[in-house]
Amino acid sequence: MANTCSLFLLTLLSALMIMGGFVTNARALMHPKSNLMNRLKLDDESTNCWDALVQLQTCTGEIILFFLNGETYLGHGCCRAISTISQQCWPNLISTLGFTTEEGDMLEGYCEFPPLMSSIEGNSKVIPVKTFVNP
Repeated sequence: MANTCSLFLLTLLSALMIMGGFVTNARALMHPKSNLMNRLKLDDESTNCWDALVQLQTCTGEIILFFLNGETYLGHGCCRAISTISQQCWPNLISTLGFTTEEGDMLEGYCEFPPLMSSIEGNSKVIPVKTFVNP
């Protein structure tokens, strides 16, 4: 029984030492300081797509409020990212991110024709009220 246990431990220890040798011989990164964004930029055209995807990730809060609370405001950067992705990169990406086709169409439509709230507010005039003073 003691011989069997000793043989088992010796075999296990040998196997671990052999595996340790394989782990230490793993392939080292060519550029240890490279990150995922740098590795995914394959050419100049794809950089716009990846940048737009990262920008879309940063404006997920705006998109959620757009659908959840009915807020009809998406920032310029968010709309630019949606337009870039849907027109230049991956037209079906919006639906693969979990949005329905209708929601994707709503986002693209909003960004294509945003409301003109700033021009309406800019054209409003303040009419002065005359005060009458009895002499």
